[in-house]
Amino acid sequence: MRQFLLFIMMCFAMNSQAQTEFAKKFKAITPLNTTVSPKKVAPPAVTTDAPVIKAPNILKKQDEVLPSFSKYQIGQTKSFSMEQTNDFVNPGDRVMERMTKDLDKTLVREGLKEDDRMLVKIDKNFGEIRTKSKYFVVQYRDYIYIDGDLIKATINNQMIGGIMELYSNYGQFVFDLKDGINTFEMEAYSKGSSGGNTCEFKIYDDKGALVRSEFWDNWDKGVKGKFVIIKE
Repeated sequence: MRQFLLFIMMCFAMNSQAQTEFAKKFKAITPLNTTVSPKKVAPPAVTTDAPVIKAPNILKKQDEVLPSFSKYQIGQTKSFSMEQTNDFVNPGDRVMERMTKDLDKTLVREGLKEDDRMLVKIDKNFGEIRTKSKYFVVQYRDYIYIDGDLIKATINNQMIGGIMELYSNYGQFVFDLKDGINTFEMEAYSKGSSGGNTCEFKIYDDKGALVRSEFWDNWDKGVKGKFVIIKE
């Protein structure tokens, strides 16, 4: 019996020693900390000098959108003035103006436009006509702009048909011819409202044949055109 108890005690001692040795060799591993710690973010800095922008007033002028104390100012403040300026002159306008003047001069020179600045003030001799016709028929009109031009015609210093106004359609008058030399004159009796007197006229004989076709351009009041007609 004593031997059995001694055996039990020896087994218990050996077991305790084994556990102690095992505990020394194999220590427990501490579990890892997997909790994610939140990242600290610094709040944005608050500026105290931010510009104050005022909402536009629709009852004011369109250029008064921002207040005068705003930092967002474009350009410089300009005082109001009623005086007309040329701050926004288009360079093309000067070129166009010069071209228009050149064109006007060309039109006047070619007899396509009237202009007081280039009035003809000298009488014109249209030359000589020889004919056997008993009378002449003269058709006349204003070939540029209908502006109230008047003409007066005479044969041998005798007025023919009174004072005649020029229109776009042809008017006409008739005068007889005496044997020998006849002096026929047409006079610019007035200027029109847009410039000098402009007249186109055609002369026909008693058989309806065209004898002469002429015109004058931009004549001043009182300027005359003269024909010497010789009836053979």
